[in-house]
Amino acid sequence: MAARARRERAPRTYLPGIADVRICGTQESVRAVLDVLEREFRTTSARPYDDGQRAYLQLDTGCTDPDAD
Repeated sequence: MAARARRERAPRTYLPGIADVRICGTQESVRAVLDVLEREFRTTSARPYDDGQRAYLQLDTGCTDPDAD
């Protein structure tokens, strides 16, 4: 079986106090973890893939204040 071509990825930028998070599981477990992280931390919008069984996001580990937006 031939290896599939890698998809093009956007360049990554790293900031102090920012964690890159990858979540894998069932749709329900991924959503449950995202709900908790979004409630407790300032996070980017999760980028779901694999039919909702995986998601990437970033969260600010240095700030747990609710987002004013």
